[in-house]
Amino acid sequence: MLHKTIMSGIGGQGVLFSGLCLAWAAMLEDHYVTYLPAYGAEMRGGVTSCTIAISDEEIASPVASSPDFLVVMDNESLLRLQNQSASGGEVFINTSIVTDRPVRTDLEVVDIPVNDLAKTSVGEQYANMVMLGAFVCRTRQVRLSTMIDHMDLILGKSKAKFKDKNIQALKIGYEYFQKEK
Repeated sequence: MLHKTIMSGIGGQGVLFSGLCLAWAAMLEDHYVTYLPAYGAEMRGGVTSCTIAISDEEIASPVASSPDFLVVMDNESLLRLQNQSASGGEVFINTSIVTDRPVRTDLEVVDIPVNDLAKTSVGEQYANMVMLGAFVCRTRQVRLSTMIDHMDLILGKSKAKFKDKNIQALKIGYEYFQKEK
């Protein structure tokens, strides 16, 4: 099994951290993992993305020319990435912000209003983690419990104060998607 995912959004939305959490969880579950962040020179507001490859075998290249999954947090990311996705791939769309729809008909669209869900619970700044919780529930690439149990390690000491909110946001996304099934 080899799953390649690209997560993309605007700098400041936490896309790189979401990808890092996914990569850490996969690594902790003894999978082979690559994590490749990409971002513009801007601190916030520029396009940012990361590619995560998870496999049971060694990974030859971290580049995802045809990812199985796209996670898009803004319109520009959808427009920029939809043509890169593998036919039959899944596109997770933050419908709180993304108003466009994929033009391709061979992609499965998974709509999740992550900013709205985060805003009414843990705070809008945790929308990325709500999305990650839903993504994990749908794809089953890693176990949610792995991220929750190792959130201290993933965050590091300097950001430990954000542990509880990140965990809560993951659970909100996971539970939302379970209800939507």
